[in-house]
Amino acid sequence: MEKFVALGDEAVALGAIHAGLAAAYSYPGTPASEVMEFLIRASQEKGFVARWSVNEKVALEQALGVSFAGKRALVSMKHVGLNVAADPFINSSLTGANGGLVVVVADDPSMHSSQNEQDSRFYAQFAQIFCFEPSSHQEAYEMTRQAFDLSEAVGLPVMIRLVTRLAHSRSSIFPREPVSPKSLPTGERSHWTLLPINARRRFQVVLNKQEELRRLSEESPFNQLKLAGRSSPLGIIASGIAANYVLENWPDLESKPSFLKISTYPLPEKLIRKLMDEVDTVLVVEEGYPFIERNLRGLMGIPGKRIRGKLSGDLPLSGELSPDHVRQALGLKALARLPKLSSPIASRPPQLCQGCPHADTFLVLKEALKDFPQAMVFSDIGCYTLGYFPPYSAIDTCVCMGASIGMAKGAADVGYHPSIAVIGDSTFGHSGLTPLLEAARTNTKMTVIILDNGTVAMTGGQMSYASGEYLVKMVEGLGVNREHLRLIEPLPRNLEANAALIKEEINYPGLSVIIASRECIQEARKKKRGQE
Repeated sequence: MEKFVALGDEAVALGAIHAGLAAAYSYPGTPASEVMEFLIRASQEKGFVARWSVNEKVALEQALGVSFAGKRALVSMKHVGLNVAADPFINSSLTGANGGLVVVVADDPSMHSSQNEQDSRFYAQFAQIFCFEPSSHQEAYEMTRQAFDLSEAVGLPVMIRLVTRLAHSRSSIFPREPVSPKSLPTGERSHWTLLPINARRRFQVVLNKQEELRRLSEESPFNQLKLAGRSSPLGIIASGIAANYVLENWPDLESKPSFLKISTYPLPEKLIRKLMDEVDTVLVVEEGYPFIERNLRGLMGIPGKRIRGKLSGDLPLSGELSPDHVRQALGLKALARLPKLSSPIASRPPQLCQGCPHADTFLVLKEALKDFPQAMVFSDIGCYTLGYFPPYSAIDTCVCMGASIGMAKGAADVGYHPSIAVIGDSTFGHSGLTPLLEAARTNTKMTVIILDNGTVAMTGGQMSYASGEYLVKMVEGLGVNREHLRLIEPLPRNLEANAALIKEEINYPGLSVIIASRECIQEARKKKRGQE
């Protein structure tokens, strides 16, 4: 087949299509969003199912249902999305997979658009499943194809771990001929009912599969070992995209070290031992947490061997790695750099778009809170988190999807007033319904402002499941008093009236919900361009 230039996310998506994908599910989240964007476009021609889900937990559960039905399924998400999906994810190793089930997780070192830098390899280890970590776009494509076969062979889900630099860079891949979708018999259904009597039995099955997973990891062609012999006392272990940073510096090394590229987990212990037997010192280069390095060090280290990496301070513990970081750790002279600008470019923090409805809502909220200087505004994940920055400086928290309502309720429970939650429509659908259900049932003295711009704006304008009339019905159905479910249109001309309404609801001694509804300015422009 012809060469194809793709993002790392797209290479994974194409690999899934060519592996006979039947259905894929996801919730938008950078740096994983482009996996589903590509699949949705391709599904219109290829005929498989590709849909955005209301959250990552639901996405994984739908994919699991596809697998139980005997067909191949993929679910994709960013690293913190796996926290949301952790319940079905961990349990899916016990239920096992029938049709191939592949879980694609994109980690975000340096927190380009995330709350933390967590490393999803720990989740794969926790669930005791096989994990691929590609170092190139071609490997991302090939590993995805192989992941479906492996999932069906061992009867377990398989993870593919990406990082931002691979997910969002472009490179050429050379696809192979696709295989036709297939359907497997549904199998033994008692595996899927995790009552204790079944779960205990299934957990033992998972434990018994670990030796096979280790063997598959040892034999994987994606792991590559080159021994230099005793001529070099140094060995390098690198995983994923970090292997490229080693290879970029390789020509400048006078004495070539032994080198092991790790691309599969469980760790290929025999390959690691072969390298360790040849060297006195090993440098571990990996993107994310010091996962491999910690495994090598154990509690007491390896007698007679020196292990260098993030824990030793030879590489930074946080942020993305770079060829320069690795170059320094290898003791190579720094490369020449362009001279610094005489007048550095001023930093420009991210801002809400000109004309954004959230901006008008924050101006209204600030006006309403002039009489309440002690107010605490619990915010959430989305474009509106940018309300933290001047000129708004309107929010006090941002923790995780849906946390705003739960935190506001907690503060209100101990008498804090005003306690205000700000949450977007898509985030409300994702994780806001359950805390609002509790607040409604207890009629907690708090105010919830739902910012309804009709889309998942921060990640590219995907569909929101909790918008417009559906949103109003949802909130009312959760038990919110209709007299204190108020709708406003956040426009400059409505500022005074909207501020008065918010103050009125803040003073109400119970739960009130205000829906600020106005279309995202970017989506409105897209529609206008489409009509022209």
